[in-house]
Amino acid sequence: MSEVYASRRNRLRERCNASGSATALISRPANVRYLAGTAPRGAVLLLGRREDVLVCVDPPDDRPSEGRPDEALRVHCLRRSGGDPAVAAAGLVVAEGGDSLAVEEHHLTVARHRELRSVAPGLRLADLAAAVEQLRVVKDEEEISCLRIGAEIADQALGELLESILVGRTERHLALELERRLVDHGADGPAFATSVATGPNSGRRGHRPTDRRVEEGDFLSVCLGASYRGYRCEIGRTFVIGTSPADWQIELYDLVFAAQRAGREALAPGAAFRDVDRAARQILDSAGHSEGLPALTGHGVGLEIEEDPQLSPAAMGKLDACVPVTVEPGVHLPGRGGVRIDDTLVVRPEADGGPELLTITTKELLAL
Repeated sequence: MSEVYASRRNRLRERCNASGSATALISRPANVRYLAGTAPRGAVLLLGRREDVLVCVDPPDDRPSEGRPDEALRVHCLRRSGGDPAVAAAGLVVAEGGDSLAVEEHHLTVARHRELRSVAPGLRLADLAAAVEQLRVVKDEEEISCLRIGAEIADQALGELLESILVGRTERHLALELERRLVDHGADGPAFATSVATGPNSGRRGHRPTDRRVEEGDFLSVCLGASYRGYRCEIGRTFVIGTSPADWQIELYDLVFAAQRAGREALAPGAAFRDVDRAARQILDSAGHSEGLPALTGHGVGLEIEEDPQLSPAAMGKLDACVPVTVEPGVHLPGRGGVRIDDTLVVRPEADGGPELLTITTKELLAL
């Protein structure tokens, strides 16, 4: 992996050089991990003129499960506790005679930015903007492999839950059980807070589990994800509890399923982000559900659960191959409940079989 990290840093260095900055400070944790491998909490990465340095408060952890930073990096630990690695990194640039430093302004707090100015008043600070996030959009096959394993873990945890007795259990209890099962099957942990929603809560995006108990006839919507080696995926499914679904439940489920399928089928290299959103959204719009629809149909995933690209009506840009995204339309009817169906897929060209579905739990409307 050392060559992979070095290649990523070189690509970023080329961008910095093109914009007139010889050095760059990476402070956003996911970006540090992308360029340096596993790093201690709070660490920053300095792309220097002569060498790249990981600046941290504490030395890297030696536990195998945590991994190690790229061995090609020099590790610089602060001599006193309570220091700021970003400020220390700026000091290193000044000590080497540097006169400019590109920083991630969207991640730095005002206080931290002010501290950098005070420690290195002669240093010209430029905005690195979202340069690293843009590099992260297209994944290599090693990254996709981590997402694939995470998806398998999430599928397994969800499948086991569906085989258990659900009536009478609370949303909160089911969410905790799912998160425990993720870890039992090898996940680092949940990719995000697991959502379990029943009855009138079902179908809400990002619903926080409550003490409401599962009842017969409920819709049960579940959204969970596994983090594996730092890479995060998600899956969402909706079921009916304890009885055959009512006509309105079948109709609503079929509608959301058709929208989700249209969104999945629209995924292809060169497809506009907004066109993927439109493919799913127009099916729900035409059925009279334009009000209350989520702001986006899907988004990228990786070291963070919500990355670029955004699949939304106003999104600009087109998909590339090897970009993992979610497709997750849903409809919620106030007071009744709703349906969400969510998959993680990787954009692939038609010659390679089209979009690769990572989350494979059935999308058939099951009565549990």
